[in-house]
Amino acid sequence: MVTRGAASTELSVPTLPHPRGGSGSRGGSRTCEGFQLLSKAEFRRGFLAKMVKIGINGFGRIGRLVTRAAVKSSKIQIAAINDPFIDLEYMVYMFKYDSTHGPFQGTVKAENGKLVINGQIITVSQEKDPAQIRWREAGVDYVVESTGAFTTIDKASAHLKGGAKRVIITAPSADAPMFVMGVNHEKYEKSMSVVSNASCTTNCLAPLVKVINDNFSIIEGLMTTVHAVTATQKTVDGPSGKQWRDGRGALQNIIPASTGAATAVAKVIPEMKGKLTGMAFRVPVPDVSVVDLTCRLEKAATFNDIKEVVKAAAEGPLKGILGYTEDQITFSSPVRSIQDQTALFVVSSDFYCDDRSSVFDAGAGISLNEHFVKLISWYDNEYGYSQRVVDLMCYIADKE
Repeated sequence: MVTRGAASTELSVPTLPHPRGGSGSRGGSRTCEGFQLLSKAEFRRGFLAKMVKIGINGFGRIGRLVTRAAVKSSKIQIAAINDPFIDLEYMVYMFKYDSTHGPFQGTVKAENGKLVINGQIITVSQEKDPAQIRWREAGVDYVVESTGAFTTIDKASAHLKGGAKRVIITAPSADAPMFVMGVNHEKYEKSMSVVSNASCTTNCLAPLVKVINDNFSIIEGLMTTVHAVTATQKTVDGPSGKQWRDGRGALQNIIPASTGAATAVAKVIPEMKGKLTGMAFRVPVPDVSVVDLTCRLEKAATFNDIKEVVKAAAEGPLKGILGYTEDQITFSSPVRSIQDQTALFVVSSDFYCDDRSSVFDAGAGISLNEHFVKLISWYDNEYGYSQRVVDLMCYIADKE
């Protein structure tokens, strides 16, 4: 769980074993060299021999959190940031303070027209047209496209005109190859200059679907994400260009909404095509969401069988991507007991700053029978997703 000490605002989390030995934390001290999906041969020869210089277009929620994740890595250097709506001094302020994840635990300042984070000198620009951003002059290799506005290959390719070699879109894309780390990242090819890191919900759902489908074969399923508010919602009732109820106040309502996350899983797990769909409920919490996957299985499985395979994946090939929790407290009195005298105590705020894509809650799921189950998995829709953007860039760079 995340705690905030009385004398310090620094986030602290329980220390967990690092995927490659040594120490790490659930709260985001990951670096590329510790990424657990590498083969032994890759790890022995040294992952990502050269420093990768990146640029970020769009300094919003994801842009800033990708920046936080990137500055912790010894393998990535942020060379440039572009945002037409934020000037340099405001960038310093917005990066330093974060109402959800706490203040930045490092140094940030404006100096000689540059943004300086932990000593890294970053070129700042305010171009609206991505084709006009001078990535080449800043030495940028990869661009993180995090505006939410340029999500197709054609639109995102404008960054290539400015000198970028590759573009990673931090949103689902209608036509760009879509990758979820731990699920289909190995299908990346060097010929792909524009790729998508999918959505935060797809990054939560896909690893769980992969494990369940690989072991028990999913016949069909429905997904619901109970999702934290996002910047696109209204703080109070206002007009909406899409569904009218999307314009209702985010802090006063639970709002049903559409999501393409479930159908997008078919893009990263092709055998799921036509088998999954889903919806969302937007709820008034600032961060951390939860996926409810209800599915029918071809192979019979007790809930304990499911727990065992998910736990094995979380401790093995998907360590650091898929998590597993069954935190609970046992009551001695049968009057207070639920679910075999246990009461679960993990809630959404316990997953703030959790850098895993998906954390399976073994105690929250239920089964109707051995072929029909409801599975629950938590995710920090901001922080965990931003870590995967960094991981994907590291993986791509290693393949150059």
